[in-house]
Amino acid sequence: MDTLTAVPSYAQTLPSFGRGAAAPSPHHGFRFGGYVIILSVAAVLALATAEECRSILHFPSLLYGAVLWGWWAMIASIIWKLGRRFPVLSSFSPKGVTFHILTGSALGVAHLLLLGSLGFITPEWRGHASALSVWTGLLNINRFGIEILIYGFVLGITGMIEYQIRAQRDAIKSLELQKQLSAAHLRTLQMQLEPHFLFNTLNAITTLVEFGRQSEASEMLGHLNAILKSTLKRTTPEKVPLSQELEIVENYLAIEQIRFADRLRIEIRVDPGALDGLVPCFLLQPIVENAIRHGIAHCEAAGVVEATARCDGHRLHLRVRDTGPGVSTPQQNGHGIGLKNTRERLMHFYQDEFVMHARPLDAGGFEVAITIPYEHGGR
Repeated sequence: MDTLTAVPSYAQTLPSFGRGAAAPSPHHGFRFGGYVIILSVAAVLALATAEECRSILHFPSLLYGAVLWGWWAMIASIIWKLGRRFPVLSSFSPKGVTFHILTGSALGVAHLLLLGSLGFITPEWRGHASALSVWTGLLNINRFGIEILIYGFVLGITGMIEYQIRAQRDAIKSLELQKQLSAAHLRTLQMQLEPHFLFNTLNAITTLVEFGRQSEASEMLGHLNAILKSTLKRTTPEKVPLSQELEIVENYLAIEQIRFADRLRIEIRVDPGALDGLVPCFLLQPIVENAIRHGIAHCEAAGVVEATARCDGHRLHLRVRDTGPGVSTPQQNGHGIGLKNTRERLMHFYQDEFVMHARPLDAGGFEVAITIPYEHGGR
């Protein structure tokens, strides 16, 4: 008599997320923080300049410090804002260097004239010099050189930060592209498995109908329908609780028991603590299918497919074993492809944090053992 150890079925509803609202870019907040830093530094330097001149409570000194450093805060903010839109602002090509020399010179002269005009706020200026000499009093080579140095410093700092932001953005895009390519590869692997299984099952149903076993064919279609409902509703490759993965295996084994009848005996032993562990979807079914197609199908007497799952601390151990011929099994077409496919999917999800062994047993048969990190998925 065939034995199938019952495994409880669990339904899980996956959360859905809206697609209408786009997530805000972290660079927007970073750029706003950049303006805050620029203004804060300018304010501190303005107060320090006012204190050095006379006192922060002395209005002319405070105004001088505010104009001196407020000007450069404005220039830094403009460069910070336009640097992303106009790459020439952060370029050091001959064209970019020429642009900055001319711009820095013009800004330096304009700034010195603006600072010179502060001399008009004191009523005593008429008794000391002419309006032109007051206005151009700061236009000398030393002050002009300092203006150019400050412009270069502001340009260098903002350019360096802009370069870091651009490099970070490119790195994020590269990671997203790599993730998309990896997901596409995983979908390709998934598509290799499911149509293959579907073809074999439909072929078996056709055979049953040809032999007049309509009731068994109808039962097999019911199990196939349950499997397709579970797999087709997934829009992306994902991990699912082991309990949900076992539902697919149960329905598949029920299909195979109809085909093999008394020639197939199934034993499933699952640690209750392992049922909540996450596994890649459609992980066990191809392994069980290989055990039946390349193991039990070649047995003259009844064969056994044994599947176990247990949780050991932070590791989840899965094993599928059959009592088929064993030695020649891995060389047959389909068996090696299925195992290679499984290994690549595990590599996608776990990189180097998994162990997979596929080997013939000394006593006969074949075993596939998989160890992956335990991730609690809930029921």
